[in-house]
Amino acid sequence: MAAVHIEKVMEKDGEIKITGLPFKKGERVELTLSSEAAEASQHGIKASELLRSGLVGIWKNRDDIKDSSAFARQLREKAQHRWR
Repeated sequence: MAAVHIEKVMEKDGEIKITGLPFKKGERVELTLSSEAAEASQHGIKASELLRSGLVGIWKNRDDIKDSSAFARQLREKAQHRWR
């Protein structure tokens, strides 16, 4: 599949016009749209948001977890090999 990269600045909300594409009638094409704002939101949360989320310290009162770092490593290792 040939790839064409076009960058446009939105001139009207919800509307974009693209002309001069090198594709012919009847060809199947795939269109993916992204914006800087959408890409920024996909990079996760800020450290301050993580601290407020309640996740930090979630294992502190678990009697069965002596070393939370080692426990986290074991979970990651299991997850990496889950589908093999």
